Amino acid sequence: MLKVLLVDDHKLIRVGLRQIIEANADFEVVGEAESGQDGLEKARDLKPDVVVMDINMPGMNGIEATRRIARLDPRPRILIVSVLSRDPVPSRLLEAGADGYLSKDTAADEILTALKMVKLGKRYLSADLARQMALSQFDGDSPLDQLSDREMEVLLMVTDGQSIQEIAEILHVSPK
Repeated sequence: MLKVLLVDDHKLIRVGLRQIIEANADFEVVGEAESGQDGLEKARDLKPDVVVMDINMPGMNGIEATRRIARLDPRPRILIVSVLSRDPVPSRLLEAGADGYLSKDTAADEILTALKMVKLGKRYLSADLARQMALSQFDGDSPLDQLSDREMEVLLMVTDGQSIQEIAEILHVSPK
């Protein structure tokens, strides 16, 4: 049985993913988390085979949580399921240790296929995302490619609607 941990700040998404995953007898959802920090702690405690991770979450976002979870021993596989499907976000997550990446508009059966593939140690990208990433190699440099990991983290928080004060508190830095 493949053990799965769901990490997403939206309960509706977690409930939907749980129903899709547990409809197959080969899978078991062993836990849920609503933030990157909570996901990291539950990954340590529950030792899932695969962590299904969102990107935009309060506190520690999915990029940093992925980076930290990828260092655990035993290392769970990490499958990103997010609305953010434009490069460089998927590339950054794969560099951070993600094993697969799907957009949230993916069909239910593709999520199950992706879980099986990443558990086997293989990379999995939805076909549309793989095509987009391949084509972006020919489009020239995106200004987002020049951002550091911290700058990308701040950008994701800004696009999530967090204020300068909130971002400063999360990152433990001065708002200035």
